[in-house]
Amino acid sequence: MDRTLVVIKPDGVGRRLVGDIISRFERRGFKIKAMRLFEFDSKLARDFYSPHIGKPFFPELENFITSGPVVAAVLEGNKAVDVVRSMIGDTKSFEAASGTIRGDYGLGYTDNVIHASDSTESYARESKILFPNL
Repeated sequence: MDRTLVVIKPDGVGRRLVGDIISRFERRGFKIKAMRLFEFDSKLARDFYSPHIGKPFFPELENFITSGPVVAAVLEGNKAVDVVRSMIGDTKSFEAASGTIRGDYGLGYTDNVIHASDSTESYARESKILFPNL
């Protein structure tokens, strides 16, 4: 079985969408291997989003991800990275298809409700940052 990481962002937590979002993954057959509620501080945000430091959108991303609580989960299932990425939809919520998580719940580019690892390598790096004992 494969694993991937999702982070329900502050807009998703603030809008009380955690249950709806997690249930979509469970109904699809994914198992939750770990889950936690926490808040990113600036150091953790910079570690987690290190591939984006220096890009024009990074300051907005850092400000947004540190603006409130998030829920992170490690999901396990067949072709986890690819299936979860398909389920969440395009990064820009206004371009995401209806029926995807971002298409149904996202409001913009940064405030797009959810992050998901985009590769097995990203999952390995990101999960070690958020779940070091897993």
